[in-house]
Amino acid sequence: MVRVGVDENLSPDLLVDFPSEAEIIRIPRNAAQEFAIDFWILPFARKDAAAAFSRLTGVKVVQSMMAGVDWILPWLPKDITLCDGRGIHDISTSEWVVTAILSSLKRFPLYRDLQNRQEWGGQAAVRDGYMNETGPQLGQYRILSEDLSGKSVLIVGYGSIGAAIESRLAPFGINAIRVARSARSTPEVFPVSELHRLLPHADIVITIVPFTPETDKLFGARELQLMKPGALLVNAARGPVVDTDAMLEALNAGKIRAALDVTDPEPLPPGHPLWSAPGCLITPHIAGSTPEFIHRAFRFGAAQVRRYLAGEPLENIVTDAGY
Repeated sequence: MVRVGVDENLSPDLLVDFPSEAEIIRIPRNAAQEFAIDFWILPFARKDAAAAFSRLTGVKVVQSMMAGVDWILPWLPKDITLCDGRGIHDISTSEWVVTAILSSLKRFPLYRDLQNRQEWGGQAAVRDGYMNETGPQLGQYRILSEDLSGKSVLIVGYGSIGAAIESRLAPFGINAIRVARSARSTPEVFPVSELHRLLPHADIVITIVPFTPETDKLFGARELQLMKPGALLVNAARGPVVDTDAMLEALNAGKIRAALDVTDPEPLPPGHPLWSAPGCLITPHIAGSTPEFIHRAFRFGAAQVRRYLAGEPLENIVTDAGY
């Protein structure tokens, strides 16, 4: 028997895969009493998680349903096994990344703004015979969107989500360039030490790294300056991975474009200059928030409990590296 702690409001539908040997203990959010459990299914990035943990005794394993655990590490004792949610977010986050890229290349935010103003901004609105265009389009047509096909895409943080992003982008005919903490050969993955050399070659740069002291402001003024003019920066990692002030400067100068699911600060307050920065698409940290995600999460949690009961190694154990 293993005592598994879960949130008091958790739907019974999410517990159907847990083994009969698991005693489910619902933890009230505002209770003052202590609860003895062995295995804690950690609430989703709740601000009161540390306070809730202080009322638990006997905890041996904490299973987070989030891929990033930077918000847990400061208060969790080192002698407790922490497992992250690596793999759970692959589908939803990779789909968001593909959507953000296509929305940016096809300029959907611009056309949504035009729709709200009831303005037609297509070819039929051009009245000068396209004589103000540049390049081969002169006198022919206006560029109103871009193709994803043929683009070089630099994936910075080639873990399970990074691989899922590549698999969803591959049918578009992109050239993938992969970066991780250390080099790998199959497929070819460059070490992060090569980042500066690779940045000038990418049309699209995706950051999907865990947030650690090493990745704090991984993208600063120097890195953004190395990007191609007009390149698209997609941040689906953590806001502080990108230096906000440096990104604002690059956006306002027209040096880069950005699609962000995360920001620094977060939530982004009203009046913050990122809201109105040119070429910047923002969603409020929603990439993983789909109805299917929570079912994947608790199926994984149930599988972890079965491994624990069987004395098998747990998956996704967080190392000293922070992931």
